[in-house]
Amino acid sequence: MKILIRSVCLLAVAALLACSSPEADWNQATAQGTAAAYQDFLNKYPNNAHAAEARQRIQTIQDGQAWINAQTANSLDSYQQYIAAEPQGANVQEAHNRIMAIQSAAAWQDTKNAGTASALQAFLQKYPQGPEADQARAQLAQFDYQVQLGTYSSGQQADQARARLQDHYGKDLQAVVVVPPSGKSKVYHVASADMTQDQAKAACAMLRKSHQRCEVTKLAASEPRG
Repeated sequence: MKILIRSVCLLAVAALLACSSPEADWNQATAQGTAAAYQDFLNKYPNNAHAAEARQRIQTIQDGQAWINAQTANSLDSYQQYIAAEPQGANVQEAHNRIMAIQSAAAWQDTKNAGTASALQAFLQKYPQGPEADQARAQLAQFDYQVQLGTYSSGQQADQARARLQDHYGKDLQAVVVVPPSGKSKVYHVASADMTQDQAKAACAMLRKSHQRCEVTKLAASEPRG
């Protein structure tokens, strides 16, 4: 009878040990599939054959949660924080892409508010690809007019006129520029920045109220914009 009782006790102890074996604990951690479960396994068996895999799974879980948090906030800061927290994360490139998209969208809004050829050109230099870039090119193509302000026989005269007109009408004309002679011409032109037709007409009308002579002209197709 004593032998039977001892045998039963030994079997119970063996079963208990089997239940808490490294392999059993690994299976349990895998079944739970949480970072906490894998960390508990590592705390108990830091040198186990499954330790490296446990660390990898913890990293994957943490990376996934960090990415979910970044997407939920969907902001410049949230994606930057993701990259800082998970520099080797699976979604780092996508985070960079989304940061670029957010910055591009904000810059495009500023560009539209500016409404000038120079702003469109600056935007395209920084963001040459993407849907906003296509819109910028389409809008820039409409800036094919100038307000002609005068012609001069020397560069010095043209520069002096440009400075005076810039001081008085620079805001209305967006900018005042000197166009040097081209081809056989020896004449310097002073004109506004490139504008849309509506902008040029409105600017010239404003100048005429101040008794400043001006003329709206369309740029030739071969002339550079800006």
